[in-house]
Amino acid sequence: MPFLRCLKRKKLPVPLGRSIFQKHPPLTQQNYQALLEACLKNNHLFTDDTFPAHISSIGTGALLKKLPENLQWKRPHALHRSPVFYAANRKQLDLCQGLVENCWFLAALQALTFHQDIFAAVVPQNQSFERKYAGIFHFQFWYFGEWVDVVVDDRLPVNEAGELIFVSSVYKNVFWGALLEKAYAKLYGSYEDLQFGQVSEALVDFTGGVNIRIKLAAAPHDLWDILTRATYSRSLMGCQTHLGATKVLKNGLVAGHAYTVTGIRKVTCQYGPEDLVRLRNPWGKIEWKGDWSDSSYKWELLSPKEKILLRKKKDDGEFWMSLRDFKIHFVDLMICKLTPDLMSQEDGKKWMYSLKRGRWVKGSTAGGSLGLCNGTFWMNPQYCLNVLPVEGSKKSLGSCDVVISLMQKNSSRHRNRAHHLFIGFSLYKVDLQYQESNRKLPPAFFTRHQPVNKHQVFLDEREVTHYFHLEPCVYVIVPSTLGPQQEAEFILRVFSRKHVLRFPEFSPEFQSGFLPGYLGAPGSEYLWHAEYPGIQRPVEKAAFLFGISLSNEICNLMAIRYGDSDLKIHFESFVCFMLRVEIMGEAFRNLTQDGKGIYLHESELLKKICLQPQKWQQSCRNSSFSPSNCSSR
Repeated sequence: MPFLRCLKRKKLPVPLGRSIFQKHPPLTQQNYQALLEACLKNNHLFTDDTFPAHISSIGTGALLKKLPENLQWKRPHALHRSPVFYAANRKQLDLCQGLVENCWFLAALQALTFHQDIFAAVVPQNQSFERKYAGIFHFQFWYFGEWVDVVVDDRLPVNEAGELIFVSSVYKNVFWGALLEKAYAKLYGSYEDLQFGQVSEALVDFTGGVNIRIKLAAAPHDLWDILTRATYSRSLMGCQTHLGATKVLKNGLVAGHAYTVTGIRKVTCQYGPEDLVRLRNPWGKIEWKGDWSDSSYKWELLSPKEKILLRKKKDDGEFWMSLRDFKIHFVDLMICKLTPDLMSQEDGKKWMYSLKRGRWVKGSTAGGSLGLCNGTFWMNPQYCLNVLPVEGSKKSLGSCDVVISLMQKNSSRHRNRAHHLFIGFSLYKVDLQYQESNRKLPPAFFTRHQPVNKHQVFLDEREVTHYFHLEPCVYVIVPSTLGPQQEAEFILRVFSRKHVLRFPEFSPEFQSGFLPGYLGAPGSEYLWHAEYPGIQRPVEKAAFLFGISLSNEICNLMAIRYGDSDLKIHFESFVCFMLRVEIMGEAFRNLTQDGKGIYLHESELLKKICLQPQKWQQSCRNSSFSPSNCSSR
């Protein structure tokens, strides 16, 4: 029933549904198995129109200047007489970087090869250029909170001599690396979108794990213990050197370059113990020349047995260096801890994992940071975290280890076209009086309480992660951008031994005297207090009476957008909101063909947008409220 008519009549409604407020559709996925069977049935090779063999799949910027003349796209059978997808007997990465500057991608991939079970999940092994070959391959990546299957055809860009211009294998007949890079480029928009990045990003995309970043210049005193625990917990590790004007330094390290941490070892020298770190250059060549390098005199200080075991005199890009030199010559150490669903069964029992999706919306939930935006900080999304003691654990009675990770999602399909916002989060311990209310914390709470992490860190990176030692209690996590009115989607992840993570209820209220003036007829109180299944809050009840079913998310946004600082909603504000809902609902029904979505050409969309304000003003004129009042909302 139209909202304006509902003001004059009371009638039990027919719910409109919630399709208007559905989230953006997930990343489009192609059905690999169905496409494979169709190709085999029709006896033709797969052609991927969603990521075509065209210059548009490579990019539009500086990478185009590096491309060779007469660029061609060819399938592996045209490049080698006996192509192989993957050679399991070769333990090293054996991949060569191409024209794309994505050493960060290769460094993460090198770390992945040390865990064959995880590697097999990213690179499905039942693919071949012989059995059931149809020119189609697929790979799996963890993309913003979910595993996605990315399908590609096997047409690869080559130069006139038939050589791959991007990632290739040392063994010219092996093609899994080139196809994996193509799938990763498709996931993020183009090959050019893989230019420059962080090892930490690729590690998360390959595992769904959570990252810990250690600044080596201010490394903790127990860095060796951290490396030891990371190694034995099957964590993946990468690092990066300092930026510099010279590409290859005299000491053999590459400036501004990503490396993989492939192992650690405590050795006994004649003068005492020494902590060694083993690293690998993803280029497969160019090694460290200092202490404990392949030609270093330091090896003579070890026992013959240990020397033979560790020292490898090969120019394969892998080398040892002391922990002391490691902290001097490298900037960051990235440790990617695996989530419980990827850990072994025994380890998985030790951790719980929760994930919540959210977004900062301009004018409603984009409140900014506490330091810059004290008056609007409370508007940010809030998540209630109940840290629980673990039965039978004496340690958890005092404090519990909790990892909190906040990740922002690119606003563009193309990875390098969307700049990261400065993001962070605040953690508050909640008093008993607020715990019992089970509601979103009001503005007054944040003026009276200090966050547990008093020195919040805001980074312009995809993910911000912090470790906490928390006593069992109820906390609230407030993710935010540094500045106000900045829009983005995000996911919040929490890891601990035992916890509950939930989104607290809002408590919007109408000003006193609202109901009688609202329904305005004898018996209206009955309608207001009637119990409707699944509808608990005043805003939902009011909307339900007008024939509109609103999701919790919309009710939450309504309370912030149209309520005052105490989350009280005036009648005028409520009417303005309902008018907007009705107009958008009618527009959706007029434009949709299947009831699930709207599909418009650009010219049609512009036409609808241009006409919409006129319709909005007309609806306001038909009501008893002024258009200026409605439009200002």
